[in-house]
Amino acid sequence: MAAVKQQVIQMIQSLPEEVTVDDIMAELYFKLQVDAGLKELDEGKGIPHEEIEKLMSKWLTA
Repeated sequence: MAAVKQQVIQMIQSLPEEVTVDDIMAELYFKLQVDAGLKELDEGKGIPHEEIEKLMSKWLTA
């Protein structure tokens, strides 16, 4: 748990001085979502790139 706290501290320190609480919350939420997505990929829950290309081509031509 200490590693997470340290990561959050480092993330906040990397933000500009004029940062708002809303900015910090947005950054934390973004990190949470990225980490969740990476975990899903590690667990094999991702969608293959080729399948995404097929889906995107259908969406873009519809």
